[in-house]
Amino acid sequence: MAEPADSSTEAPHRAMITVCAIGATLLQSLDQTIANVALPYMQGSFSASYDEITWVLTSYITAAAIMTAPVGWMAQRFGRKPLYVGCIVGFTVTSMMCGAAQTLGQMVLFRLLQGMFSAALVPLSQATLLDIYPHERRGFAMAIWGVGVMIGPIMGPTLGGFLTEFYNWRWVFYINLPFGVLATMGLLTFLPRSAGLVRLNFDWIGFTVLTAGIGALQLMLDRGQDQDWFTSKEIVIEAVIAGLGIYLALVHIVLGRQPMIRAALFKDVNFSAGLALMFAMGTLLVSSLALMTPWLQVMSNYPVETAGLIMAPRGLGNLCSIMVAGRLTTRVDERYLVGTGLSLICFSFYLMTGWTPDVSPHDIIVGIVVQGAGLGLVFTPLQVLAFSTLPASMRTEGASIFSLIRNIGAAIGVSVTSAMLARNTQAMHETIGSSVTPFNRAVAALGHGWLDPATQRGAALLDRMIQQQAQIVAYMDDYKMLILTTLPAIGLLLLMRQPRRGALASK
Repeated sequence: MAEPADSSTEAPHRAMITVCAIGATLLQSLDQTIANVALPYMQGSFSASYDEITWVLTSYITAAAIMTAPVGWMAQRFGRKPLYVGCIVGFTVTSMMCGAAQTLGQMVLFRLLQGMFSAALVPLSQATLLDIYPHERRGFAMAIWGVGVMIGPIMGPTLGGFLTEFYNWRWVFYINLPFGVLATMGLLTFLPRSAGLVRLNFDWIGFTVLTAGIGALQLMLDRGQDQDWFTSKEIVIEAVIAGLGIYLALVHIVLGRQPMIRAALFKDVNFSAGLALMFAMGTLLVSSLALMTPWLQVMSNYPVETAGLIMAPRGLGNLCSIMVAGRLTTRVDERYLVGTGLSLICFSFYLMTGWTPDVSPHDIIVGIVVQGAGLGLVFTPLQVLAFSTLPASMRTEGASIFSLIRNIGAAIGVSVTSAMLARNTQAMHETIGSSVTPFNRAVAALGHGWLDPATQRGAALLDRMIQQQAQIVAYMDDYKMLILTTLPAIGLLLLMRQPRRGALASK
Protein backbone atom coordinates (compact mmCIF):
# COMPACT_ATOMS: atom_id res chain seq x y z
CA MET A 1 0.00 0.00 0.00
CA ALA A 2 1.01 3.59 -0.44
CA GLU A 3 0.93 4.41 3.24
CA PRO A 4 3.23 3.09 5.91
CA ALA A 5 1.99 0.50 8.29
CA ASP A 6 2.35 2.91 11.14
CA SER A 7 4.45 5.93 11.80
CA SER A 8 3.25 6.63 15.29
CA THR A 9 6.54 5.83 16.99
CA GLU A 10 8.71 8.00 14.72
CA ALA A 11 6.46 10.86 13.59
CA PRO A 12 8.38 14.15 13.89
CA HIS A 13 6.61 17.49 14.43
CA ARG A 14 3.59 15.69 15.87
CA ALA A 15 2.24 18.78 17.62
CA MET A 16 2.36 20.95 14.49
CA ILE A 17 0.73 18.27 12.34
CA THR A 18 -2.01 17.95 14.96
CA VAL A 19 -2.69 21.70 14.92
CA CYS A 20 -2.89 21.73 11.11
CA ALA A 21 -5.14 18.65 11.02
CA ILE A 22 -7.55 20.15 13.56
CA GLY A 23 -7.53 23.41 11.58
CA ALA A 24 -8.51 21.54 8.42
CA THR A 25 -11.24 19.67 10.30
CA LEU A 26 -12.56 22.92 11.73
CA LEU A 27 -12.68 24.47 8.26
CA GLN A 28 -14.91 21.69 6.96
CA SER A 29 -17.19 21.37 9.98
CA LEU A 30 -17.59 25.14 10.30
CA ASP A 31 -18.64 25.54 6.68
CA GLN A 32 -21.50 23.05 7.11
CA THR A 33 -23.51 25.59 9.15
CA ILE A 34 -21.89 29.01 8.77
CA ALA A 35 -23.71 29.80 5.51
CA ASN A 36 -27.18 29.00 6.88
CA VAL A 37 -27.56 32.36 8.62
CA ALA A 38 -26.53 34.27 5.48
CA LEU A 39 -29.08 32.60 3.17
CA PRO A 40 -31.73 35.37 3.42
CA TYR A 41 -29.09 37.98 2.52
CA MET A 42 -27.87 35.89 -0.43
CA GLN A 43 -31.48 35.50 -1.52
CA GLY A 44 -31.81 39.28 -1.72
CA SER A 45 -28.48 39.74 -3.52
CA PHE A 46 -29.33 37.16 -6.19
CA SER A 47 -33.09 37.93 -6.37
CA ALA A 48 -33.74 34.22 -5.81
CA SER A 49 -36.77 32.36 -4.50
CA TYR A 50 -36.62 30.24 -1.33
CA ASP A 51 -36.42 26.98 -3.32
CA GLU A 52 -33.62 28.38 -5.48
CA ILE A 53 -31.48 29.70 -2.61
CA THR A 54 -31.62 26.37 -0.74
CA TRP A 55 -29.51 24.90 -3.53
CA VAL A 56 -26.60 26.83 -2.02
CA LEU A 57 -26.78 24.36 0.89
CA THR A 58 -27.95 21.31 -1.08
CA SER A 59 -25.15 21.51 -3.66
CA TYR A 60 -22.46 21.62 -0.95
CA ILE A 61 -23.93 18.76 1.12
CA THR A 62 -24.54 16.52 -1.90
CA ALA A 63 -21.07 17.05 -3.40
CA ALA A 64 -19.38 16.42 -0.03
CA ALA A 65 -21.36 13.21 0.49
CA ILE A 66 -20.58 11.87 -3.00
CA MET A 67 -16.84 12.60 -2.84
CA THR A 68 -16.33 11.17 0.65
CA ALA A 69 -16.45 7.52 -0.51
CA PRO A 70 -13.41 7.59 -2.91
CA VAL A 71 -11.13 9.38 -0.42
CA GLY A 72 -9.41 6.10 0.52
CA TRP A 73 -8.67 5.29 -3.12
CA MET A 74 -7.40 8.81 -3.84
CA ALA A 75 -5.06 8.67 -0.82
CA GLN A 76 -3.58 5.41 -2.12
CA ARG A 77 -3.34 6.62 -5.72
CA PHE A 78 -1.89 10.10 -5.18
CA GLY A 79 -0.47 9.83 -1.65
CA ARG A 80 -1.98 11.29 1.48
CA LYS A 81 0.09 14.48 1.61
CA PRO A 82 -0.53 15.65 -1.99
CA LEU A 83 -4.24 14.87 -1.64
CA TYR A 84 -4.50 16.59 1.75
CA VAL A 85 -2.73 19.77 0.62
CA GLY A 86 -4.56 19.82 -2.71
CA CYS A 87 -7.96 19.58 -1.01
CA ILE A 88 -7.19 22.42 1.42
CA VAL A 89 -5.94 24.64 -1.42
CA GLY A 90 -9.00 23.78 -3.52
CA PHE A 91 -11.33 24.40 -0.58
CA THR A 92 -9.74 27.79 0.12
CA VAL A 93 -9.81 28.89 -3.52
CA THR A 94 -13.43 27.84 -4.02
CA SER A 95 -14.35 29.64 -0.79
CA MET A 96 -12.99 32.85 -2.32
CA MET A 97 -14.94 32.11 -5.50
CA CYS A 98 -18.14 31.68 -3.46
CA GLY A 99 -17.55 35.04 -1.80
CA ALA A 100 -17.06 36.71 -5.19
CA ALA A 101 -20.04 35.03 -6.92
CA GLN A 102 -22.24 37.47 -8.84
CA THR A 103 -25.13 35.19 -9.84
CA LEU A 104 -27.01 32.30 -8.25
CA GLY A 105 -25.70 29.91 -10.90
CA GLN A 106 -22.11 30.83 -10.05
CA MET A 107 -22.76 30.43 -6.34
CA VAL A 108 -24.29 26.96 -6.74
CA LEU A 109 -21.40 25.86 -9.01
CA PHE A 110 -18.73 27.18 -6.64
CA ARG A 111 -20.45 25.62 -3.61
CA LEU A 112 -20.53 22.32 -5.50
CA LEU A 113 -16.76 22.53 -6.05
CA GLN A 114 -16.22 23.61 -2.44
CA GLY A 115 -18.14 20.54 -1.24
CA MET A 116 -16.05 18.26 -3.45
CA PHE A 117 -12.79 19.57 -2.00
CA SER A 118 -14.12 19.53 1.57
CA ALA A 119 -15.07 15.84 1.49
CA ALA A 120 -11.55 14.57 2.16
CA LEU A 121 -10.59 16.98 4.95
CA VAL A 122 -12.24 15.21 7.91
CA PRO A 123 -11.27 11.59 7.04
CA LEU A 124 -7.70 12.58 6.13
CA SER A 125 -7.34 14.51 9.40
CA GLN A 126 -8.64 11.55 11.40
CA ALA A 127 -6.45 9.00 9.61
CA THR A 128 -3.37 11.23 9.96
CA LEU A 129 -3.83 11.60 13.73
CA LEU A 130 -4.43 7.85 14.14
CA ASP A 131 -1.14 7.20 12.32
CA ILE A 132 1.10 9.65 14.15
CA TYR A 133 -0.05 8.73 17.68
CA PRO A 134 0.57 5.37 19.39
CA HIS A 135 -2.48 3.48 20.70
CA GLU A 136 -2.09 4.69 24.26
CA ARG A 137 -2.28 8.28 22.98
CA ARG A 138 -5.05 7.83 20.40
CA GLY A 139 -7.76 8.64 22.91
CA PHE A 140 -6.15 12.06 23.38
CA ALA A 141 -5.74 12.47 19.61
CA MET A 142 -9.37 11.61 18.88
CA ALA A 143 -10.49 13.90 21.71
CA ILE A 144 -8.83 17.01 20.30
CA TRP A 145 -9.88 16.00 16.78
CA GLY A 146 -13.44 15.58 18.08
CA VAL A 147 -13.32 19.11 19.44
CA GLY A 148 -12.66 20.31 15.88
CA VAL A 149 -15.57 18.25 14.53
CA MET A 150 -18.01 19.33 17.25
CA ILE A 151 -17.08 22.98 17.70
CA GLY A 152 -17.62 23.82 14.02
CA PRO A 153 -21.41 23.31 13.98
CA ILE A 154 -21.64 25.08 17.36
CA MET A 155 -19.65 28.15 16.23
CA GLY A 156 -21.01 28.24 12.67
CA PRO A 157 -24.37 30.01 13.17
CA THR A 158 -22.92 32.47 15.70
CA LEU A 159 -19.89 33.39 13.58
CA GLY A 160 -21.98 33.51 10.41
CA GLY A 161 -24.51 35.81 12.05
CA PHE A 162 -21.76 38.14 13.35
CA LEU A 163 -19.99 38.40 9.98
CA THR A 164 -23.24 38.92 8.09
CA GLU A 165 -24.57 41.52 10.52
CA PHE A 166 -21.45 43.65 10.92
CA TYR A 167 -19.72 43.13 7.56
CA ASN A 168 -21.30 41.31 4.60
CA TRP A 169 -22.51 37.80 3.80
CA ARG A 170 -19.50 37.37 1.50
CA TRP A 171 -17.21 37.35 4.57
CA VAL A 172 -18.82 34.07 5.56
CA PHE A 173 -16.63 32.59 2.81
CA TYR A 174 -13.67 35.01 2.89
CA ILE A 175 -13.03 34.04 6.54
CA ASN A 176 -11.65 30.71 5.29
CA LEU A 177 -8.66 32.33 3.56
CA PRO A 178 -6.26 32.89 6.50
CA PHE A 179 -7.00 29.50 8.07
CA GLY A 180 -6.64 27.73 4.72
CA VAL A 181 -3.29 29.40 4.04
CA LEU A 182 -1.93 28.55 7.50
CA ALA A 183 -3.09 24.91 7.30
CA THR A 184 -1.57 24.53 3.82
CA MET A 185 1.81 25.96 4.86
CA GLY A 186 1.87 23.81 8.00
CA LEU A 187 1.09 20.57 6.19
CA LEU A 188 3.57 21.31 3.39
CA THR A 189 6.26 21.90 6.00
CA PHE A 190 5.61 19.23 8.62
CA LEU A 191 3.57 16.35 7.14
CA PRO A 192 5.84 13.48 5.97
CA ARG A 193 5.90 12.83 2.24
CA SER A 194 3.86 9.86 0.99
CA ALA A 195 4.04 8.28 -2.46
CA GLY A 196 1.08 7.06 -4.47
CA LEU A 197 0.50 3.95 -6.55
CA VAL A 198 0.74 4.93 -10.20
CA ARG A 199 -1.03 1.84 -11.58
CA LEU A 200 -3.97 1.78 -9.19
CA ASN A 201 -7.09 1.75 -11.39
CA PHE A 202 -10.20 3.71 -10.49
CA ASP A 203 -13.43 1.80 -9.90
CA TRP A 204 -15.71 3.73 -12.25
CA ILE A 205 -18.61 1.27 -11.92
CA GLY A 206 -18.65 1.42 -8.13
CA PHE A 207 -18.22 5.20 -8.10
CA THR A 208 -21.03 5.74 -10.63
CA VAL A 209 -23.66 3.64 -8.86
CA LEU A 210 -22.65 4.94 -5.43
CA THR A 211 -22.75 8.54 -6.70
CA ALA A 212 -26.23 7.99 -8.12
CA GLY A 213 -27.44 6.36 -4.88
CA ILE A 214 -25.98 8.90 -2.42
CA GLY A 215 -26.80 11.91 -4.59
CA ALA A 216 -30.43 10.84 -5.03
CA LEU A 217 -30.72 10.04 -1.31
CA GLN A 218 -29.42 13.47 -0.30
CA LEU A 219 -31.78 15.23 -2.72
CA MET A 220 -34.73 13.17 -1.49
CA LEU A 221 -34.00 13.93 2.16
CA ASP A 222 -33.32 17.60 1.52
CA ARG A 223 -36.41 18.27 -0.62
CA GLY A 224 -38.82 15.70 0.80
CA GLN A 225 -40.51 17.92 3.35
CA ASP A 226 -41.08 20.76 0.87
CA GLN A 227 -42.42 18.37 -1.79
CA ASP A 228 -44.72 16.48 0.64
CA TRP A 229 -42.59 13.35 0.38
CA PHE A 230 -43.97 10.43 -1.60
CA THR A 231 -46.96 12.30 -2.96
CA SER A 232 -44.41 13.95 -5.26
CA LYS A 233 -43.17 12.17 -8.41
CA GLU A 234 -39.76 13.78 -7.92
CA ILE A 235 -39.30 12.23 -4.48
CA VAL A 236 -40.50 8.80 -5.71
CA ILE A 237 -37.98 8.87 -8.59
CA GLU A 238 -35.16 9.95 -6.25
CA ALA A 239 -36.08 7.19 -3.78
CA VAL A 240 -35.98 4.54 -6.52
CA ILE A 241 -32.61 5.78 -7.82
CA ALA A 242 -31.21 5.95 -4.28
CA GLY A 243 -32.31 2.41 -3.38
CA LEU A 244 -31.09 0.94 -6.67
CA GLY A 245 -27.77 2.80 -6.61
CA ILE A 246 -26.92 1.83 -3.03
CA TYR A 247 -27.96 -1.79 -3.63
CA LEU A 248 -25.76 -2.07 -6.74
CA ALA A 249 -22.88 -0.43 -4.87
CA LEU A 250 -23.11 -3.03 -2.09
CA VAL A 251 -23.23 -5.87 -4.61
CA HIS A 252 -20.20 -4.42 -6.39
CA ILE A 253 -18.25 -4.14 -3.11
CA VAL A 254 -18.78 -7.86 -2.50
CA LEU A 255 -18.36 -9.17 -6.05
CA GLY A 256 -16.16 -6.59 -7.79
CA ARG A 257 -12.53 -7.35 -8.64
CA GLN A 258 -11.03 -4.09 -7.37
CA PRO A 259 -13.87 -2.18 -5.71
CA MET A 260 -13.37 1.39 -4.55
CA ILE A 261 -14.44 0.31 -1.04
CA ARG A 262 -12.89 -3.01 -0.03
CA ALA A 263 -15.12 -5.67 1.48
CA ALA A 264 -12.29 -6.52 3.90
CA LEU A 265 -13.17 -3.35 5.84
CA PHE A 266 -16.47 -4.83 6.94
CA LYS A 267 -14.94 -8.12 8.08
CA ASP A 268 -13.54 -6.25 11.08
CA VAL A 269 -16.32 -6.65 13.67
CA ASN A 270 -15.27 -3.62 15.72
CA PHE A 271 -15.29 -1.41 12.65
CA SER A 272 -18.63 -2.69 11.33
CA ALA A 273 -20.35 -2.34 14.71
CA GLY A 274 -18.75 1.10 15.05
CA LEU A 275 -20.24 2.11 11.69
CA ALA A 276 -23.72 1.15 12.87
CA LEU A 277 -23.19 3.08 16.11
CA MET A 278 -21.89 6.11 14.21
CA PHE A 279 -24.97 6.05 11.99
CA ALA A 280 -27.18 6.13 15.10
CA MET A 281 -25.05 8.95 16.52
CA GLY A 282 -25.40 10.88 13.28
CA THR A 283 -29.18 10.70 13.46
CA LEU A 284 -29.08 12.16 16.98
CA LEU A 285 -26.34 14.77 16.63
CA VAL A 286 -28.07 17.22 14.29
CA SER A 287 -31.74 16.24 14.69
CA SER A 288 -31.68 17.03 18.42
CA LEU A 289 -30.43 20.55 17.62
CA ALA A 290 -33.00 20.90 14.84
CA LEU A 291 -35.76 20.12 17.36
CA MET A 292 -34.52 22.26 20.24
CA THR A 293 -34.03 25.48 18.27
CA PRO A 294 -37.69 25.92 17.16
CA TRP A 295 -38.90 24.70 20.55
CA LEU A 296 -37.10 27.54 22.33
CA GLN A 297 -38.05 30.21 19.79
CA VAL A 298 -41.60 29.16 18.86
CA MET A 299 -42.97 27.19 21.79
CA SER A 300 -41.24 29.01 24.68
CA ASN A 301 -41.08 32.40 22.90
CA TYR A 302 -37.42 33.06 23.71
CA PRO A 303 -35.68 35.75 21.59
CA VAL A 304 -33.01 34.45 19.22
CA GLU A 305 -30.16 35.76 21.41
CA THR A 306 -31.60 34.18 24.57
CA ALA A 307 -32.21 30.87 22.80
CA GLY A 308 -28.58 30.84 21.70
CA LEU A 309 -27.36 31.49 25.23
CA ILE A 310 -29.58 28.73 26.65
CA MET A 311 -28.25 26.22 24.10
CA ALA A 312 -24.60 27.18 24.62
CA PRO A 313 -24.13 24.88 27.68
CA ARG A 314 -24.83 21.88 25.41
CA GLY A 315 -21.63 22.63 23.54
CA LEU A 316 -19.75 23.23 26.79
CA GLY A 317 -20.89 19.88 28.20
CA ASN A 318 -19.95 18.23 24.94
CA LEU A 319 -16.43 19.65 24.77
CA CYS A 320 -15.70 18.89 28.45
CA SER A 321 -16.84 15.28 28.16
CA ILE A 322 -14.81 14.80 24.96
CA MET A 323 -11.64 15.81 26.77
CA VAL A 324 -12.49 13.68 29.82
CA ALA A 325 -13.22 10.68 27.58
CA GLY A 326 -9.90 11.20 25.80
CA ARG A 327 -8.04 10.77 29.09
CA LEU A 328 -10.13 7.82 30.25
CA THR A 329 -9.81 5.69 27.11
CA THR A 330 -6.44 4.28 28.20
CA ARG A 331 -7.70 3.50 31.72
CA VAL A 332 -11.29 2.34 31.20
CA ASP A 333 -12.79 -0.11 28.71
CA GLU A 334 -14.05 2.09 25.85
CA ARG A 335 -17.29 0.07 25.70
CA TYR A 336 -18.25 1.23 29.20
CA LEU A 337 -17.68 4.86 28.22
CA VAL A 338 -19.78 4.53 25.06
CA GLY A 339 -22.53 2.73 26.98
CA THR A 340 -22.54 5.45 29.64
CA GLY A 341 -22.74 8.15 26.99
CA LEU A 342 -25.66 6.47 25.19
CA SER A 343 -27.48 6.07 28.51
CA LEU A 344 -27.03 9.79 29.26
CA ILE A 345 -28.39 10.67 25.82
CA CYS A 346 -31.47 8.49 26.43
CA PHE A 347 -31.95 10.10 29.84
CA SER A 348 -31.78 13.60 28.32
CA PHE A 349 -34.44 12.71 25.75
CA TYR A 350 -36.57 11.26 28.57
CA LEU A 351 -36.33 14.59 30.40
CA MET A 352 -37.35 16.41 27.23
CA THR A 353 -40.53 14.35 26.86
CA GLY A 354 -41.80 16.23 29.92
CA TRP A 355 -41.08 19.70 28.57
CA THR A 356 -43.95 22.18 28.21
CA PRO A 357 -43.79 25.80 26.96
CA ASP A 358 -43.45 27.04 30.56
CA VAL A 359 -40.50 24.78 31.40
CA SER A 360 -37.85 26.71 33.34
CA PRO A 361 -34.48 27.66 31.77
CA HIS A 362 -32.81 25.66 34.55
CA ASP A 363 -34.56 22.44 33.49
CA ILE A 364 -33.74 23.10 29.82
CA ILE A 365 -30.06 23.69 30.56
CA VAL A 366 -29.83 20.54 32.72
CA GLY A 367 -31.33 18.45 29.92
CA ILE A 368 -29.11 19.77 27.15
CA VAL A 369 -25.92 19.65 29.28
CA VAL A 370 -26.60 15.98 30.03
CA GLN A 371 -27.17 15.39 26.32
CA GLY A 372 -23.97 17.19 25.33
CA ALA A 373 -21.97 15.22 27.90
CA GLY A 374 -23.43 11.96 26.60
CA LEU A 375 -22.52 12.79 22.99
CA GLY A 376 -18.96 13.61 24.02
CA LEU A 377 -18.58 10.37 25.98
CA VAL A 378 -19.64 8.39 22.91
CA PHE A 379 -17.71 10.20 20.19
CA THR A 380 -14.06 9.78 21.25
CA PRO A 381 -14.09 6.20 22.68
CA LEU A 382 -16.12 4.98 19.70
CA GLN A 383 -13.50 6.24 17.25
CA VAL A 384 -10.69 4.59 19.21
CA LEU A 385 -12.53 1.29 19.60
CA ALA A 386 -13.69 1.08 15.97
CA PHE A 387 -10.20 1.66 14.55
CA SER A 388 -8.25 -0.30 17.19
CA THR A 389 -8.37 -3.57 15.22
CA LEU A 390 -8.32 -2.10 11.71
CA PRO A 391 -5.02 -2.44 9.79
CA ALA A 392 -3.14 0.83 9.34
CA SER A 393 -3.32 0.50 5.54
CA MET A 394 -7.12 0.74 5.73
CA ARG A 395 -7.43 3.70 8.11
CA THR A 396 -7.94 6.41 5.50
CA GLU A 397 -10.54 4.32 3.69
CA GLY A 398 -12.24 3.48 6.99
CA ALA A 399 -12.22 7.12 8.12
CA SER A 400 -13.90 8.20 4.87
CA ILE A 401 -16.66 5.59 5.31
CA PHE A 402 -17.11 6.69 8.94
CA SER A 403 -17.52 10.30 7.84
CA LEU A 404 -19.94 9.32 5.07
CA ILE A 405 -22.11 7.22 7.41
CA ARG A 406 -22.22 10.02 10.00
CA ASN A 407 -23.35 12.56 7.39
CA ILE A 408 -26.00 10.22 5.94
CA GLY A 409 -27.27 9.52 9.45
CA ALA A 410 -27.50 13.24 10.15
CA ALA A 411 -29.44 13.87 6.93
CA ILE A 412 -31.85 11.03 7.65
CA GLY A 413 -32.28 12.06 11.28
CA VAL A 414 -33.18 15.67 10.45
CA SER A 415 -35.56 14.66 7.66
CA VAL A 416 -37.37 11.98 9.68
CA THR A 417 -37.76 14.07 12.85
CA SER A 418 -38.94 17.12 10.86
CA ALA A 419 -41.44 15.05 8.89
CA MET A 420 -42.72 13.30 12.01
CA LEU A 421 -43.06 16.63 13.83
CA ALA A 422 -45.12 18.16 11.01
CA ARG A 423 -47.35 15.11 10.50
CA ASN A 424 -47.93 14.41 14.20
CA THR A 425 -48.75 18.07 14.83
CA GLN A 426 -51.33 17.98 12.08
CA ALA A 427 -52.79 14.67 13.29
CA MET A 428 -53.00 15.80 16.93
CA HIS A 429 -54.51 19.13 15.90
CA GLU A 430 -57.30 17.23 14.16
CA THR A 431 -57.76 14.87 17.10
CA ILE A 432 -57.91 17.61 19.73
CA GLY A 433 -59.93 19.95 17.53
CA SER A 434 -62.57 17.32 16.88
CA SER A 435 -63.60 17.54 20.54
CA VAL A 436 -63.81 21.33 20.60
CA THR A 437 -67.44 21.59 19.49
CA PRO A 438 -70.63 23.23 20.85
CA PHE A 439 -71.68 19.78 22.05
CA ASN A 440 -68.69 19.61 24.44
CA ARG A 441 -69.86 20.88 27.85
CA ALA A 442 -66.42 22.26 28.69
CA VAL A 443 -66.47 24.36 25.54
CA ALA A 444 -70.09 25.39 26.09
CA ALA A 445 -69.17 26.52 29.61
CA LEU A 446 -66.87 29.16 28.12
CA GLY A 447 -70.02 31.13 27.40
CA HIS A 448 -69.33 34.63 26.11
CA GLY A 449 -65.76 34.89 27.36
CA TRP A 450 -62.54 35.41 25.42
CA LEU A 451 -62.59 31.80 24.21
CA ASP A 452 -66.15 31.82 22.93
CA PRO A 453 -65.91 29.75 19.68
CA ALA A 454 -68.86 31.64 18.25
CA THR A 455 -66.72 34.79 17.88
CA GLN A 456 -63.85 35.27 15.44
CA ARG A 457 -61.42 36.18 18.21
CA GLY A 458 -62.48 33.26 20.39
CA ALA A 459 -62.18 30.78 17.50
CA ALA A 460 -58.69 32.09 16.64
CA LEU A 461 -57.52 31.83 20.27
CA LEU A 462 -58.90 28.31 20.59
CA ASP A 463 -57.17 27.26 17.36
CA ARG A 464 -53.88 28.69 18.64
CA MET A 465 -54.24 26.78 21.91
CA ILE A 466 -55.06 23.55 20.07
CA GLN A 467 -52.04 24.04 17.78
CA GLN A 468 -49.76 24.55 20.78
CA GLN A 469 -51.01 21.41 22.53
CA ALA A 470 -50.67 19.43 19.32
CA GLN A 471 -47.05 20.59 18.94
CA ILE A 472 -46.25 19.62 22.53
CA VAL A 473 -47.45 16.06 21.87
CA ALA A 474 -45.61 15.95 18.52
CA TYR A 475 -42.31 17.02 20.11
CA MET A 476 -42.85 14.41 22.82
CA ASP A 477 -43.33 11.72 20.15
CA ASP A 478 -40.12 12.79 18.39
CA TYR A 479 -38.09 12.54 21.59
CA LYS A 480 -39.56 9.10 22.26
CA MET A 481 -38.55 8.06 18.76
CA LEU A 482 -34.99 9.24 19.40
CA ILE A 483 -34.90 7.17 22.59
CA LEU A 484 -35.97 4.11 20.59
CA THR A 485 -33.19 4.90 18.11
CA THR A 486 -30.55 5.14 20.84
CA LEU A 487 -31.44 2.12 22.99
CA PRO A 488 -30.81 -0.59 20.34
CA ALA A 489 -27.41 0.98 19.63
CA ILE A 490 -26.28 -0.01 23.13
CA GLY A 491 -26.68 -3.67 22.11
CA LEU A 492 -24.05 -3.19 19.39
CA LEU A 493 -21.42 -2.82 22.11
CA LEU A 494 -21.82 -6.54 22.84
CA LEU A 495 -20.36 -7.26 19.39
CA MET A 496 -17.26 -5.13 19.93
CA ARG A 497 -14.13 -6.47 21.59
CA GLN A 498 -11.38 -4.75 23.52
CA PRO A 499 -8.19 -5.92 21.74
CA ARG A 500 -5.26 -7.23 23.71
CA ARG A 501 -2.44 -4.79 24.35
CA GLY A 502 0.05 -7.06 22.64
CA ALA A 503 -1.95 -6.95 19.46
CA LEU A 504 -2.24 -3.19 19.65
CA ALA A 505 1.48 -2.73 19.90
CA SER A 506 1.89 -4.08 16.36
CA LYS A 507 -0.69 -1.69 14.85
